[in-house]
Amino acid sequence: MSAVLEGTPDKRLALVTGRAYPEQAEETAHYLGTEVLPTTAYDFANGEMYVRFTEPVRGADVFIMQAHTTPINKAIMEQLIMIDAAKRASARSITVVAPFLGYSRQDKKHLGREPITAKLMFTLFAAAGADRIMTVDLHAAQEQGFFNGPVDHLTALPVLLDYMRSRLPLDNTTIVSPDAGRIKVSEQWAAKLGGLPLAFIHKTRDTTRPNHAVAHGIIGDVKGRDCVVIDDMIDTAGTITEAVRTLHEHGAKSVTLVATHGLLSGPAVERLRDCGAKEIVLMDTVPIPEEKRLPNMTVLSTAPLLAAGIRSVFEARSVSNLLNGLPEDMRTRNIYA
Repeated sequence: MSAVLEGTPDKRLALVTGRAYPEQAEETAHYLGTEVLPTTAYDFANGEMYVRFTEPVRGADVFIMQAHTTPINKAIMEQLIMIDAAKRASARSITVVAPFLGYSRQDKKHLGREPITAKLMFTLFAAAGADRIMTVDLHAAQEQGFFNGPVDHLTALPVLLDYMRSRLPLDNTTIVSPDAGRIKVSEQWAAKLGGLPLAFIHKTRDTTRPNHAVAHGIIGDVKGRDCVVIDDMIDTAGTITEAVRTLHEHGAKSVTLVATHGLLSGPAVERLRDCGAKEIVLMDTVPIPEEKRLPNMTVLSTAPLLAAGIRSVFEARSVSNLLNGLPEDMRTRNIYA
């Protein structure tokens, strides 16, 4: 099987990946009916990286996939180097595929003299030679405006919804937004599940302390209800487990946590283990190793979604149609990562 997928007319797709999470790229290639283009990659003694594609990509539409995972700065730098290599190898187009986009939380200034690092990320990709960006569930959708080119903003919503429909007694379920900033996403969930009731947690964040927020109360009825908390990411799990505690204090029957990006940094696993959540549902936009997986944790594969997005871009089809669900040939019985 060739690692360069032929298209019509005279179009060629090449999927390449960095070393952060190659299994994700391999599974995505499987759904596309191709293989990951081989690369030679290694580190020099001083930490500098070297990357070379072992097959020509001249005239190909190159999709460069990299999980922005620990060590995140190395993963991002390697992807930038791969973009430069593709540009100098005369690729027809270069698409950055970053299922989780590093630094996306730093999208605005809270205090004076702060950077807007999310904007810097898009600037770096453009300077390296990227023509478009593909990512999943940005921290804030308006970040797409940081890039002067197409941004394919995929969402894990249809994948997560398909899973959750079979897990919940919908007649007793309330969708909960962990803060005011996630209300729109929570409203989408509530609407797509048949107009479920909605609640949100009022919390404040200390901008001088990372990963720190305090819940003050709940707006909406959660007493005796099966609550589903929807968030974009779980990092150290401090704020999300605080939400579980608050919901239980207000009489929730059960709490299920759903998030796209399971970063699970520092004390996250211990906090999630002890928080009393009924189930924790994540996507594998970044690798979640076995030692971080809990008995009540479900990890769903992002590969079908990424493959559907890549194919839509390659064949110049609508990406927004994926909001309504994955194509039939991208659905799989084995949805787990």
